[in-house]
Amino acid sequence: MTRTKTRVRLGPSRWILYGVSVLAIALLATQLYFFVQIGIWTVVNPASTAFMRSDAWRLAQDRPDLSIQRTWVPYDQISRNLKRAIIASEDANFVNNNGYETDAILQAWEKNKARGKIVAGGSTISQQLARNLFLSREKSYVRKAQELVITWMLEFWMDKQRIFEIYLNSVEWGNGVYGAEAAARYYYKTSAAKLSATQSARLAVMLPRPRYFDEHRGSAYLAQRTRVIARRMGAAELPE
Repeated sequence: MTRTKTRVRLGPSRWILYGVSVLAIALLATQLYFFVQIGIWTVVNPASTAFMRSDAWRLAQDRPDLSIQRTWVPYDQISRNLKRAIIASEDANFVNNNGYETDAILQAWEKNKARGKIVAGGSTISQQLARNLFLSREKSYVRKAQELVITWMLEFWMDKQRIFEIYLNSVEWGNGVYGAEAAARYYYKTSAAKLSATQSARLAVMLPRPRYFDEHRGSAYLAQRTRVIARRMGAAELPE
C-alpha cells in the first residue's frame, strides 16, 4: 500500500508569525553577541571598532593615500589633562551617571521635534562608545534604541575607568585618526601622556566634528570653545 505525502500550506498569518519569529531570534542572537563581546573586552582590548572598519573601507575607496591611525595606550599613559577636558566637554557627570542622562535625551528629543529631523542625541561618553564600537553613523531612533541597550551592557560589565580607557583609545579625532595617542602624534607631534591643558581642551572640542575641525583648524569657534573647556577642566571628576 502506497502512502501519499500531504504538503502542508501555511496561510498568510502563519507566514507572518514565522517571519516575526525569525526576526526575533536574529535580534536576540545579535544582542547576545554584543553582550558576550563586551564581556570579553573587560580583559581584552578591542582591535577595532565599527567606525574604524567603516572608515577603512571609505578611505580605501576615496583616499587610498590615507589609512587608519591608531595606537592603543593604557589608561595611566594618557594625560589627565585630556581626560579632564573630555569629561568637561562631553559628559560632566560621567563618573556618577549610569550611562544615561535622561534630561539630555529629553532635550535632544525636543530639539529634534522642533527641527523636524534628528540633529541631536544627548549622548553620554558611554553612549558614544556603544555607537563607535558596534553601530553606524546613521541617525535614526532605531539606532538610538540599540545604542541604549549596548550602553546598558557596557555599564553592566565594566567600571567607569575601563569604559573611559576604551573610549580614549577608540574615539575618532580626524580623517582616519583614532584614539588619544594617534591624535597627539597627528596634531602635536607628542605622546598622549604629554598633552598640555590647552592641547587637551582643543582636542576635546574637536570630538563632535573631528573631520571638520581637522580641515578647519583655524576655526574661531574652535579657539573660543577651547578657552571655555580649559576653564572647566579643573572641576572635572575622573574615574580612578
